[in-house]
Amino acid sequence: MHSVPSDIRLRRKSGILELGYASGMKHELPAEFLRVYSPSAAVRGHGAGQEVLQTGKKHVQLTGVEAIGNYAIKLIFDDGHDSGIYTWEYLYNLGAHYESYWQDYLERLHQAGASRDPDLGVVKFME
Repeated sequence: MHSVPSDIRLRRKSGILELGYASGMKHELPAEFLRVYSPSAAVRGHGAGQEVLQTGKKHVQLTGVEAIGNYAIKLIFDDGHDSGIYTWEYLYNLGAHYESYWQDYLERLHQAGASRDPDLGVVKFME
């Protein structure tokens, strides 16, 4: 199966998950991209139209990768998110369509008036 990676590397400094394939193809997927496209119910919802736009994930990092049988991995992010199961097919699809998916995400953020930058919070002054 062409979607099964032969090599998986987490480059912690750059926040890149590198997937190598027997064909010689390589996908480099940033942590932020993987976080906002998590296949978890918290991101994708429980049905069509229930997706939750992920905002403020610009600086999120991957802290771990765990094998799930021989069909997927679970990614662990430093914002506490760890519930997405990334199948080989899903990861291959993300890599193959990275540019268009990323542009779609940026457009959805723009339309929502949201940002990739973390919310710095609002300072409230007490009298």
